[in-house]
Amino acid sequence: MFRFASPIYLYLLILIPVLTAIYVIVQLKMKNQMKKFGDPELLRHLMPDVSPLRRHIKFGLMMVAVGLLSVVLARPQYGTRNEEVKRSGIEVAIAVDVSNSMLCQDVKPSRLDKSKMIVSKLIEQFDEDKVGLVAFAGSAITLLPMTSDYVSAKMFLDQLNPHTISIQGTNMAEAITRATAGFSTKTNVGRALILITDAEDNEEGAIEAAKEARKAGIEIFVLSVGTEAGGPIPMGDGTFKKDLSGNVVTTKLNEQIGKAIAQAGGGLYIHVDQTNMAQSLLEGEIEKMQKEDISQSMYSEYDEQFAAVAILLFIVLIAELCIMEKKNPLFRNFKLFNEVKFK
Repeated sequence: MFRFASPIYLYLLILIPVLTAIYVIVQLKMKNQMKKFGDPELLRHLMPDVSPLRRHIKFGLMMVAVGLLSVVLARPQYGTRNEEVKRSGIEVAIAVDVSNSMLCQDVKPSRLDKSKMIVSKLIEQFDEDKVGLVAFAGSAITLLPMTSDYVSAKMFLDQLNPHTISIQGTNMAEAITRATAGFSTKTNVGRALILITDAEDNEEGAIEAAKEARKAGIEIFVLSVGTEAGGPIPMGDGTFKKDLSGNVVTTKLNEQIGKAIAQAGGGLYIHVDQTNMAQSLLEGEIEKMQKEDISQSMYSEYDEQFAAVAILLFIVLIAELCIMEKKNPLFRNFKLFNEVKFK
C-alpha cells in the first residue's frame, strides 16, 4: 500500500505548469525581439556559443527538481516495517492525603507540606516518565491524569490543601482504586502508586484495593507521614482542633495499616520523619524501576520512502548545475546536444 504522509505539499506541483507557461512566453518574446534585429540564421552564426537547447534542458531539469521536491516534502510511504525500541520511563500515580490531620506539625513544617516537598523533588528527577496526581480524604478525586507535563504536576501539587476535598476522613481504598484507574493499559511499562498518608481514621477496603492493584501490575509504595506521639491539628487561626468536650484533638500516625497496604501492594513502606531518609529511599526505588529497560517491538504500517526520491533530486540538481547555457570551448567538437536552429 502506498500513500503520502503530508499530501498537502503535492500542491507545489502546480508550480510546474505555471512556471512552464511563463518560460514559454518569455522565450517567444525573446525570439520575436531577435527577429527585429535581423535574420535568425545570421544571428546564430554571430553567436556560436549560445545554446538554446541547453537552456531548455536546464529549465526542464529545474521543473523535474520542483516535482521531486514536492514529493519529498509530501513524504511518500510504502509497505510495513517492524522496529525494536527500548524505553526506561515508567508511570507513577501519586495519591496524597489532604485530610485535616495532615496539617499536624509533628513533622516539620507539617505532614502535608513535607509530603509535597518529597513529591516535588521526585518529579524533578523524572525524565521519560509520566505522572498522575490524586487527592483524597473522605473521598478521592483525580487532579491530574497521567502526563509528562511536570510543570502542571507541580502546579497542582502546590495547590493541595484540606479544602481540596470537602469530605473529611481517610478513604485510602477509594484513593487506590481511583489512582489505579488512571494507569494506561500498556503491559510493557513499569507502574508505581505512591500513597502518602498518616492513615488516621482509615476506612475499610484499602488492603483489598491494594491487592487488586498488585494484580494489575502496580507496585504500591506507602509513605507514612507523622509520629506515633502525634500532635494537635492547627485550625489556621492560632487555635487547635477540639472534640465535642472541648479537648484538643491529638492525631497519631497509624503505621500498622500503612505497612499492611505496602505488603499487599507488593511495594515498600517508608516512614517519613524530619530527615531526608524517606526521600532517598523513594528515589532509589523509582530509579530501580527506571533502569529496567524494556524492549518493545513497534509495528509501523508504513515505511518512509522519501530518501530514494531525495537522492534522485540531488542527482537532478547536480546535472542542472553541470550543464552550462553556453557551449564550452574545450568541448566544442563534442556534440552532446544537437543545437536547435532559429527560424
